Amino acid sequence: MSIAFICVVIIAICIYVLGILTDKYFVPSLDVISSKLRLSSDVSGATLMAIGSSAPELAIALIALIRPGGHTDVGIGTIVGSALFNVLVITGASAIARPLVVKWTIITRDVFVYVLSVILLIWAIGDGKITGGEAITLILVYVIYVIGLIVMSRARDADDHADELVDVEDLLGIEDNSEKINIVDWALGKILGDPKSKFVNTFILSVVMISFISWCLVESGIALADVIGVPPVVVALTILAPGTSVPDMISSIVVAKQGRGAMSVANAVGSNIFDILIGLGLPWLLMLFAGVGFITIGIAGISQSTWLLLGSVFVLYLFILSKGRLSRFEGYILVLLYVGYVLWMYFGW
Repeated sequence: MSIAFICVVIIAICIYVLGILTDKYFVPSLDVISSKLRLSSDVSGATLMAIGSSAPELAIALIALIRPGGHTDVGIGTIVGSALFNVLVITGASAIARPLVVKWTIITRDVFVYVLSVILLIWAIGDGKITGGEAITLILVYVIYVIGLIVMSRARDADDHADELVDVEDLLGIEDNSEKINIVDWALGKILGDPKSKFVNTFILSVVMISFISWCLVESGIALADVIGVPPVVVALTILAPGTSVPDMISSIVVAKQGRGAMSVANAVGSNIFDILIGLGLPWLLMLFAGVGFITIGIAGISQSTWLLLGSVFVLYLFILSKGRLSRFEGYILVLLYVGYVLWMYFGW
């Protein structure tokens, strides 16, 4: 049990450092890059900002894929588990903090693309192996999604568009307050530099550090699974996945308290689209380009969780569709559904 405790401590430290690293350094550097490239808020949010918020999941998926020993299910489990956490816990906790007023017309587009993404994932992993065509399909769907955002952004009236713009730091709940800097933040600042003035340096070093910390998470997660006697995918689904999503949960709660309920729901659903289509599609495609004929994956535990992705977003959409809002009671239901899922993964395995 001492080894299990050490693994848990390492995982907790990695998640904590990863949260500060992505929120205060990596994402702000991407914000500057987005401004330099003159990207619209829609396109920036679906590309660079999505990369920023989903960088840990993307790195874990890639590292688990290239790691010897056949642990591709750890990467998939982290992304599938993160998607469940986003829909059930992030939206649920946001509604508990403040009931969310959400027009169903606002989130229908993203919900539709998200459902399509999950269906494609079920199709891709159904036979236990990933081919080049399946990986390319996931990426192409995301490219089409971004192109659609560009077209809609240009078609939108300029005045209406201006009303919808929001500062990225408000979106992510980032506060520029030097009094709150802790030792980890101070150390990262010394290593990475100012993300505004030295954004290129910060971006490159952040990618390196995110990759290293994600490697530590994968190794610690696999070691913990061996010690407690569960498959590594269970640890990925229930510990690594929610751990990497905690910063997103905090920022979504902040946004919800400000009365922007639609943004909280859109953030949760939108990040899932990127995680599934790019967070899995890109690492798979890179491995296939490296000469692997196909990628073999273990679908035990993942298959059921993937189907639950459809069920969870159906419940969320039904709540919003019925009254145009998400109440505290419904928020508690969503969170309890996730608690039930975690208990099922450990005790019903």
